[in-house]
Amino acid sequence: MSGAAWVAVVVASLLVCACVVAALWLSRTRTLARRVGAFSCVLREVDRRGKTSWARGVGQYGAVTLYWWRRLSIMPRPARRWSRGSIVVLERTPAPPVQGRPPAVVARCRVVPSSGGAPREVRLRMSVDAYAGFTSWLEATPSRVGKVI
Repeated sequence: MSGAAWVAVVVASLLVCACVVAALWLSRTRTLARRVGAFSCVLREVDRRGKTSWARGVGQYGAVTLYWWRRLSIMPRPARRWSRGSIVVLERTPAPPVQGRPPAVVARCRVVPSSGGAPREVRLRMSVDAYAGFTSWLEATPSRVGKVI
């Protein structure tokens, strides 16, 4: 094969790989958005270097666990998961308005990762309706009385 043929094969292979990754991402995103108990949720947490960043994602209420998936990922497992009993809402504040988007709330929460470890503080930005569902889900067990603002 000539050099031009090899370049064509490599380019075609890269295009096929890009299409497969795009199809996986679209399928995953659609599946997550259509799940019962799913809502759009932006997560902010402090990383190991002490820096904070916002990451767009999808949250989903499970029977006893809150799952959170990154929006820009093809991983089939959630990036974070917290048990209902390990989430405490410390504060809620209205999020700064964004033109063209519905009003949102930022919930500052203390969570204990399901993998164990020390409690961490995270911020969850979600719509007002999603926050109402979130607090209802948290309060759905008798042990939660007085732990949600």
